[in-house]
Amino acid sequence: MKTILIASNVTGGLYEFRQELLETITKDNKVIVLGSRTAHVEDLMNLGCEVIETPLERHGTNPLTELKLVSKYKSILKEKKPDVVLTYTVKPNVYVGIACASLGIPYIANITGVGPAIDNGGLLRWITLSLYRYGLRKAKKVFFQNQADMDLLEKEHVVKGPHELIPGSGVNLDRYSVLDYPEGDEVHFVFIGRIVKEKGIEQYLEMAHAIREEYPNTVFHVCGNCTPAYEERIKTEVENGTIIYHGRIPDVTVVHRISSCTILPSFREGMSNVLLESCSVGRPIITTDAPGCRDIVDDGINGFLVRPKNSGDLIEKVREFLALSSEERKNMGLAGRAKVEKGFSRQIVVEKYLKEINNA
Repeated sequence: MKTILIASNVTGGLYEFRQELLETITKDNKVIVLGSRTAHVEDLMNLGCEVIETPLERHGTNPLTELKLVSKYKSILKEKKPDVVLTYTVKPNVYVGIACASLGIPYIANITGVGPAIDNGGLLRWITLSLYRYGLRKAKKVFFQNQADMDLLEKEHVVKGPHELIPGSGVNLDRYSVLDYPEGDEVHFVFIGRIVKEKGIEQYLEMAHAIREEYPNTVFHVCGNCTPAYEERIKTEVENGTIIYHGRIPDVTVVHRISSCTILPSFREGMSNVLLESCSVGRPIITTDAPGCRDIVDDGINGFLVRPKNSGDLIEKVREFLALSSEERKNMGLAGRAKVEKGFSRQIVVEKYLKEINNA
């Protein structure tokens, strides 16, 4: 029996996107989970995981706070003495990686997205790349979720050891099965994600305004946690009838059942779970020609690609979608299902991890 420690920024996402891996490794190993307490803590414990709350500020840059976090990770590692450590998301990849390297503990990192600091350029980009370089330097394996992130960190000489591209977190094809395509005169679109600028919420709302004026039979839904910066904006858009806001919903298939298409105008993803799940249930997708989004779309086949941060292009692609017949939209959704069946099953990811855990 090994002791496997898994570190992520939050407990909720760890359970939602790694449940199958956790179910597999908890059968024969002791599993310890580190993360900010957000959701699914009891679910993790029911699987047999020990959960240690390790709060972190996702976008915090205070050096003293960050050093304290590294020290806390190191203290936990010394106490628990894991045989292997799995890390996800930016700060655990870097800080837990630093702690593991200093203690000689094998670790496997997963680049779930390089983070917005990389795109912003300047000093913050240099600092982020330097931290990645230091945190990943002794990793037994680094998994990447999209080709662009892997190319970038190779070019910047961040990763020099073993690394590999995997299909994101994959999607559970049994849990997300094909749903009947909705019928009727109304066409429903859905945005699923945290309500933040980087997810393209501004472009989605601008598009919804324009399309609603041209096509009164369209309905636009927004699902996800709303950050304080957008609370008033979302409230206003609900009041003026532009969108229907559902908040965070535990079962996205509820909204997929009535939706004709998923729209995610994100600036960058690791590999969008929202899009993988949408394809899996047989829904067309409209998303950006950006890392972690473009990987899931065959343009014009299972959806449409739009230029990032471009509301006008998004409006045009929605018009193109509305010009399709109901049968054409349905077939587009089925093409998405075929795509994820071919290369994005979550079982692929689980098997990759089992192999690397054994090697480590």
